[in-house]
Amino acid sequence: MPEYPEGLPIGDGWVSTMDTLPVNFPFDGSEIGRAPVGTPELATRAIDEAVAVFKQVAALPSRTRRSLLNDVAAALEARRSDFEQLLVLETGKPLVDCRVEVARTIVTWQAAAEEVSRLHGETVPLDLLPSGDGLVGFWKRKPIGVVVGIAGFNYPLLLASHKIAPAIAAGCPVVVKPAPQTPLATLWLVHLVRSLTDLPAMVQLVTGDAAVGSALVTDRRVGAVSFTGSALVGHRIARDAAPTKTLLELGSNAALVVAEDADLDAAADAVLRGGFYASGQACISVQRVLVVDAVAEEFTERVLARLGEVVTGDPRDEKTRVSALIDPGSTRRVQEWVDKATSAGARLVGGGVEGTVIRPTVLLDVPDGLECWDEEIFGPVVCLRTVSSVDEAFEAVNASRYGLHASVFSTSLKTAFRALDELEVGGVVVNEVPGFRSDTMPYGGVKDSGIGREGPRFAVEELTVTRMAVLRP
Repeated sequence: MPEYPEGLPIGDGWVSTMDTLPVNFPFDGSEIGRAPVGTPELATRAIDEAVAVFKQVAALPSRTRRSLLNDVAAALEARRSDFEQLLVLETGKPLVDCRVEVARTIVTWQAAAEEVSRLHGETVPLDLLPSGDGLVGFWKRKPIGVVVGIAGFNYPLLLASHKIAPAIAAGCPVVVKPAPQTPLATLWLVHLVRSLTDLPAMVQLVTGDAAVGSALVTDRRVGAVSFTGSALVGHRIARDAAPTKTLLELGSNAALVVAEDADLDAAADAVLRGGFYASGQACISVQRVLVVDAVAEEFTERVLARLGEVVTGDPRDEKTRVSALIDPGSTRRVQEWVDKATSAGARLVGGGVEGTVIRPTVLLDVPDGLECWDEEIFGPVVCLRTVSSVDEAFEAVNASRYGLHASVFSTSLKTAFRALDELEVGGVVVNEVPGFRSDTMPYGGVKDSGIGREGPRFAVEELTVTRMAVLRP
């Protein structure tokens, strides 16, 4: 287990808390550690401390911010294996997915360091109007203020890094709140960051329940709130935080379209890889598969024939691809949604619960109006539907209230570019899983999938504001 002080990193030191709660290994329920429990009062104290150091953080030279970000990346690299093992225990995700998470986290910090040198403004031709004759105009970017970052449980280290690293790059102090189920890796990350700077209060962490989150997002001294989680909670945060700027990554029910000219083996492989990684607990994992009827029978046979290849079991095993969900409540909810779908006429292949693990599940012809099709299932379940044409497939993709990522398998450039033009999502992926994400690309959704974009370059822009300068020499 990692070593860091007891309590919560608030201000320049660590503040003890009245209570701690166990953090459990989802696979067998065993306790792996205990986490401090924050309070709304501690949340307000953290904002106090962040406001107090804002001018100092904003004034840090670019070279200092860039050096810190690179130092954190190096510190993570030096402890890569330890973070991987901690994430397996804390999240219950298979080891292979935790390795990916740590690798992506390191890239995120490195990329944020590079963005520091790109944070600049431009000149403006003010003399387009006669009143601007003789004036000099330019704008620069300034830190937006204190940033509150709230992360989800499924990728706690990576999601926290996408809040903290861009905030540092932008010159903003940040208060991060991890998910209650998965605070340990984020606590360790924050400890590493604070140990590498003379301004530890620039990065603080508060744990706790919804009351703690509310205290953070409703504080009018906050410049921006960045949240990753459910649409329900995200909408409430946006309402409660107004008029504070909110950046919301709220998940999806990602679709994969298989056109009649698709490489069926590649598409089937994408369903198996993209539907079950992280045990299905990823907001851009494959959930809805729309197959043109000309190839539907052959494609379905290929997917179902390979379903047994997806290894389930202990997430510490290198071969495991699906393990327990984050908690028993999530497992019950997913099973209830599957049962509703089969009761409504969907055909079930695979599925069932073995110990704490839901086996890989495929549902054929799930009707509209059911959670498995309409909502984000966040489990190892893929829904496959036959459609008459690519036109019908695109209409079904767009009928969702979500719009994060979608993918299309086709050998036709015309179909690929139609998808880019017509699909109402934040990202269109052609001939690869919708779950593909490079941490340097703009990432975010439309509709109920959120607002704003992550990725260090784009997050830094979100966390800064333009300041216009107009000079008459």
